[in-house]
Amino acid sequence: MPRPAARARAQQPIEQRLLQTATFCLLAGGAVMVYSASSARTLLEGHGDGTAYLVKYLVYGAAGLVAMHVLSRHGLAAVRRVTPVLLMASFAMLLLVLVPGIGVEVNGARRWLGAGPLQFQPSEVMKLALVLHAAAAIAARPRISRELRLIAGPVLAPGACALLLIAVQPDLGTALVISFTLAAMLLIAGVPVRQLALVAVVGAVLVLIYALIEPYRRARLTAFMNPWADAGDTGFQSVQGQIAIGSGGLTGLGPGQSVQKIFYLPEAHTDFILAVIGEELGVVGIGALLCLYGMIAYAGLRTAKAARGVYAKLLAAGLTSLILCQALLNVYTVLGLAPLTGVPLPFISSGSTSLIVLLCSMGLLLNVAGGGSAHLRAVDGRREREGPDRGGRDGRARGAGDRHRRRAAG
Repeated sequence: MPRPAARARAQQPIEQRLLQTATFCLLAGGAVMVYSASSARTLLEGHGDGTAYLVKYLVYGAAGLVAMHVLSRHGLAAVRRVTPVLLMASFAMLLLVLVPGIGVEVNGARRWLGAGPLQFQPSEVMKLALVLHAAAAIAARPRISRELRLIAGPVLAPGACALLLIAVQPDLGTALVISFTLAAMLLIAGVPVRQLALVAVVGAVLVLIYALIEPYRRARLTAFMNPWADAGDTGFQSVQGQIAIGSGGLTGLGPGQSVQKIFYLPEAHTDFILAVIGEELGVVGIGALLCLYGMIAYAGLRTAKAARGVYAKLLAAGLTSLILCQALLNVYTVLGLAPLTGVPLPFISSGSTSLIVLLCSMGLLLNVAGGGSAHLRAVDGRREREGPDRGGRDGRARGAGDRHRRRAAG
């Protein structure tokens, strides 16, 4: 007779198992690569025994895993209720970041709150808050997605205000991730492509103006177009990243054997950790990494397609888009296909707020994939409750994993 744990695993939907497998593989690989990318340099600089960034990654990763577990096991009703509070708190923290003496400034950017090692980045929290808010706003009144002017107030206005506050920090990378994620959610919600394209054109023009008004941002843009023209200054980081990936070849130099990570490649353990992966593990290592993100894309979109209810569909699609947009932007940056943006590689790069927020996002996605939460419906456009439907006698809507449970039970 099978044990209860074995039966529970057998009843888990394939989407949930794929998401869990990809996440744990990325976290395990991230711990190894963060140590590899940071240990030699910290030792040579005399900053401890070389495990500082690894310990930081493990501590924040453990906290994120606890949050992921809690969110994956509990219903979305509580999350939906606290979404307005989370959104307002995120706006308040973004404003506090800009206050001298409160916001922490590093390398000319004011993006953090806190003191000493206990610092966090409010813009990372805002990413998740906007996904939750957009899903709830559209689910409350699904008809607003038919016209851009109707969705402008509930969704686009809060998003635009958040992007403005984040761009002032300045943090163009996070602003782009939010923009791409919201665009994907609006497209899935049914906003006409022609209207969405108009918004995209306006946004691209604003980003171009934003990049050209500051000399250092103009330098980054020109360095992206031809980094080798100024390989010793503005194009230094891009060039070193390309050298690292080129040196790795097909199978890499071997774990821990990267040369570029020692004083050549800036931010080797954060923004440019993909370059270290390419140098040590080669194209094979990068390919394996992309396959894991592909698993998240496949399972996340299957979850969104199978979910019952507008809120669950949009939430699953938005969370999947958030992870993938950030991953693709980082990959494009390191490969020289996009200007330097400074976004970490999801689940891999050393970080605190980003790692915890992304694991929270994965927890919510696992919740929808497992079908363990009752998908909410809007009632009278204001008050939500768990509404009975044809999904089951207990009034719960069927999730992505219900069909697997019926097969296991049969």
